[in-house]
Amino acid sequence: MKKVVSVLLTAAMLAAFAPMALAGAPELTLIVASNQTDLTNPYSYGLDKFKEVAEKLSGGKIQVTVHKGTLGENESELVEKLTMGAADLVVSSPGFMTAIGVPEIDIFSLEYLFDSFEHWEKCLDGDFGRAMKDIVLEKTGNQFRIMGYWSSSVRDVYAKKAVKSPADMKGLKIRIQSAQVQQAFFKGCGAIPTSVAWGELYQALQQGVVDGAENDYTNFTLKEHHKTPNGKYISETHHDFTTRLLLMNGDKYNALTDEQKSWIDQAVTACTAEERAITYRMFGESKQKAVKDGAVVTEFKDIDIAAFRAIAMPIQDEFAAKNNMKAQLDMIRAAK
Repeated sequence: MKKVVSVLLTAAMLAAFAPMALAGAPELTLIVASNQTDLTNPYSYGLDKFKEVAEKLSGGKIQVTVHKGTLGENESELVEKLTMGAADLVVSSPGFMTAIGVPEIDIFSLEYLFDSFEHWEKCLDGDFGRAMKDIVLEKTGNQFRIMGYWSSSVRDVYAKKAVKSPADMKGLKIRIQSAQVQQAFFKGCGAIPTSVAWGELYQALQQGVVDGAENDYTNFTLKEHHKTPNGKYISETHHDFTTRLLLMNGDKYNALTDEQKSWIDQAVTACTAEERAITYRMFGESKQKAVKDGAVVTEFKDIDIAAFRAIAMPIQDEFAAKNNMKAQLDMIRAAK
């Protein structure tokens, strides 16, 4: 009899607490990811902010799991997981979309497209940014929805000697990204564009396999490229104010309730502002570190930017004409 009473009491308690348990359960779980394992990387701060804001605004109805390189250190892995539903929001460079039928995305690879962080923000948060979101949604059949534009700072040349003008690049083997418009620009400067895996670049600079490379202060100082003989001279060419995309599957976003969309949209706004602020702060901090470590910096004001722009502008025009992007290019130029 005691056992029966005990069982009945237990059942009654479980029945009483069941609604409470259900009420406390999240109605939406999200997996967000970047390929960066370094916890001080701006992406890490941005993803943490997304989690914080989404969970707070929803009162726990949204639960976010953040992966910092633990779902894959290659962006291609993250994009694949996004398409398979194994991740819900990922940070990626835009270039992969060229291979899946969105050649317009390479507008982000054009050199000297933006003049400053302020110009970059004005364009990405304005008509140009909205136009690119629409193009990507349409061209990918709603597979990729650009939720936010993140910054990967501004890229400079670092090499075995100072580069103040295109003439200084003549004959230098420079490790660059693979986009055709970037290849065209560096060839136009007289350099020899070279492909080296990011993880092998320190050794390539150290051993003279390449004469230099280009990237932003934060990324190359974290890898200590500036401590190699062929990375010691940093020239602030500021040729690429770099864009990264916070992506979500468009169909999944459309399936959400209006309330859930509102929470996510507000979290995206907050995390985008956070990521950018950390990126801009780390630009200055990383530059100071490079100088302290013995790197030799040629300041932006001492670079012949006009000569570099003269090479970049025809490439921009040719790209726009080929890809029916003149309207978008005009938006950027008008925002200066």
